[in-house]
Amino acid sequence: MNMELTPNELADLIRRAQVRDPAAFDSLIDAYGVRLHGYLFRLTGSRDDADDLLQELFLRVVRMIRSYEHDSRFEGWLFRIATNLVRDRIRRAGRGPQVVSLQPADNDDGGRLRLAEPDDPMAPSPDASMQLADDVDALQKGLAQLPEAEREVIMLRHFSDLSFAEISTAMGTPLGTALARAHRGLAKLKAFMNPEQAGAT
Repeated sequence: MNMELTPNELADLIRRAQVRDPAAFDSLIDAYGVRLHGYLFRLTGSRDDADDLLQELFLRVVRMIRSYEHDSRFEGWLFRIATNLVRDRIRRAGRGPQVVSLQPADNDDGGRLRLAEPDDPMAPSPDASMQLADDVDALQKGLAQLPEAEREVIMLRHFSDLSFAEISTAMGTPLGTALARAHRGLAKLKAFMNPEQAGAT
């Protein structure tokens, strides 16, 4: 379940969660759990890691929410916790991030790219499907080559639908820094995916 909250509903849930109302925590998990899990899964490349980190994230929310001061940036606060958890996990494991499928993580096939059925009249040709798979693979490899901060901005912006104001909160950086990282990261991605064009300019 992925419920949409109005600003008033969110403020009410946060107030209730701050006085330890279990139903309020359940509603917050319903509202944000799917997107947070998808973000964690795409960054770690492991559904088990994403499951563990999501549980740890909400345990931290339970511990920290009394000190949270609501200023309409709750979503950014959640994603900042998620980003820090992933950083800690990657550093402890001594490995780089595993950027996985760019499709939603809550579909039947575990979040991996799904090609259309052959008998679907709107389905792309086999050649087009192979090209799409190649493009996705190139994008994933390009993301994995980006510096950590630039990759995180792009993931938060394009795969978690956060605004740049929310991203600056999530990453603890000024808005201008988040915008600059996104610009640099997208330029590098373009160069990774189109090396011939990059070399010609």
